[in-house]
Amino acid sequence: MDYAIKKSSDEWRSELGPEKFAVLREAGTERPGTGELLDEERAGTYTCGACNAELFKSGTKFDSGCGWPSFYESVRPEAVELLEDRSLGSVRTEVRCANCGSHLGHVFPDGFGTPTGDRYCMNSISLNFTPAE
Repeated sequence: MDYAIKKSSDEWRSELGPEKFAVLREAGTERPGTGELLDEERAGTYTCGACNAELFKSGTKFDSGCGWPSFYESVRPEAVELLEDRSLGSVRTEVRCANCGSHLGHVFPDGFGTPTGDRYCMNSISLNFTPAE
């Protein structure tokens, strides 16, 4: 995909620092239950941790019990890019920021009880949170 934000790996590494770079640009994963946004319950907006593009609204966040912030839909379908991920010996759907291509997490069809049935399982470190005013 052709992303609006294009930077070299060195530029991303310099801007993000090692922990964020490992998740956002190298598709790493933070340990479950450790992310600072996991228990965030305030109203607000979640944006990409690399480029600040708007990704999720707090009203779509739910407690899935998986250890990572979970949402049942993105702010707009075109806000995220969904890619087949065959790593780790299984087939999953990777979620990337459609604005810069940064890795956010994965989406699974097991968001039981949600309006969409989806569970966007996101890394806290890949998101920024802005509380509503």
